Amino acid sequence: MTAAAAPSVASLVQSVDWLAIAPPTIAAVVALVVLVADLFLGERRKALLGRVSVAGLAAAALALLPLLDGDRSTFCLKTLKGEQAACSYTADHFTLVIQFLVLAGALLTALLSITGIKDAKNTPRALPEGEFWFLLLSSAAGAALLPASRDLATLVVALEVASLPAFALVGIKRDDRRSSEAALKFFLSSVTATAVTLLGVSFVYATTGTLHLTRIATALTHVDGQFHTLAQAGVVLTLVGFAFKTAAAPFHFWVPDTYVGAPLPVAAYLSVIGKAVGFSGIILVTVVAFPSYADVWGPALALLAALTMTVGNVAALRQQATRAYSAVRLLAWSSVGQAGYLLVPIAAAAYSKDADKAIGSTVAYALMYAAVNLGAFAVAALVARTKPLNRISDYRGLYRSRPLAALVLGFFLLCLAGLPPGIIGLFAKVTVFSAAVDAGLGWLAVVMAVNVVIALYYYLQWTATLFRSAEGEQAVQRIPAPLTAAIGLTAVIGVALSGAPQMVLRFASTGLF
Repeated sequence: MTAAAAPSVASLVQSVDWLAIAPPTIAAVVALVVLVADLFLGERRKALLGRVSVAGLAAAALALLPLLDGDRSTFCLKTLKGEQAACSYTADHFTLVIQFLVLAGALLTALLSITGIKDAKNTPRALPEGEFWFLLLSSAAGAALLPASRDLATLVVALEVASLPAFALVGIKRDDRRSSEAALKFFLSSVTATAVTLLGVSFVYATTGTLHLTRIATALTHVDGQFHTLAQAGVVLTLVGFAFKTAAAPFHFWVPDTYVGAPLPVAAYLSVIGKAVGFSGIILVTVVAFPSYADVWGPALALLAALTMTVGNVAALRQQATRAYSAVRLLAWSSVGQAGYLLVPIAAAAYSKDADKAIGSTVAYALMYAAVNLGAFAVAALVARTKPLNRISDYRGLYRSRPLAALVLGFFLLCLAGLPPGIIGLFAKVTVFSAAVDAGLGWLAVVMAVNVVIALYYYLQWTATLFRSAEGEQAVQRIPAPLTAAIGLTAVIGVALSGAPQMVLRFASTGLF
């Protein structure tokens, strides 16, 4: 009896590959260090927490380097013979690319936040530093965990670890009604989406008897006919929570108010890291877990992509330059439109013989979008220091007062529009367009082309505003070093990628899975 049970017991013993899980673990540990240190530091020394957070995120990003030598997996189930059957955490090429995007984006957000927290200090809208840095690091840890997750339970947990601190970050402005309303709207809509996703996960588990993505992929090919409809419903419902995180229409309604109500660095964080979380989740559940149900999620994502890019670009087109926070609102609606472009290659993967290449197009586009969108928010944070209402009209004459900032913002906007000299933006859009055409989704390629033309108007209109004559004298302040670093880094990355755009696609698509 004892001898027979021994192999079964041994198979339950987990060996942890600490090097594989180092990136999210470092972010989580630094978050706890910041939380505890906040209790013992006086107000004059709170700024130290920001430096520790930046150092922690940099260390987490550097921890990716030892993982480049090959795929690593941990938290694995084993057969009675000791062979790996399925793993819950895998550090493959796809994982490392998305973790790099997440941790680098969080690092740039931290640089923006240092300036924002310092500017708000000793004002009625001062931000609690300890709580802010703890929440940012915790969310980054969850976001870094998600692309490595290879079972639905870990995916959902990672999604919530990334999301729950984000709710608090949106509403962290004390005694600010707009911030509180934004956080409540974000929270309620996200909780609803998560509930729907959990219902879908339960349906998938009921039909397959497993939560591991690779095992689900195998089990779904042998589903009994009586459970086929239940499995289809589970596939669709599971995608809802991730579609919400990507701000895909019709799950996008929280975006503009949330971006306006949140501190500007948090809005930048949501626009990039939030999308990375959502898209990596969608990619994992569709391409890895549900490939046999491509006839279900393929058309659904194609329609979602067309609707999302159209809603986002039309809404951005309607923004009034003199309306309060119109610059942030335009960036918010622009991010919805960009989400539509990002969905195109994932939908194309359902029809393509080379799904890895199609997914590589989405990852490459996400890398481009992350760099230039964070850069645009960084310049917006610079303008907001003297003009807190952040209207598009406030950017008029920026070239005269801050020529470098104006040129950099103009470059970022042209990248988002897909126009030279923003070659990386043009290359990314052509890559996505090609993925749709190669998959036979000609109608979706046409919808995308129309939306790109629509987007040209509002991007070029904002760009032209930068070089118009300003009304009155422009207030000029010294730019803090962290904000300068954020703008400079994003500009250098954007220019470098525009010089060699093929490097992005090669880096993003080489052996993703």
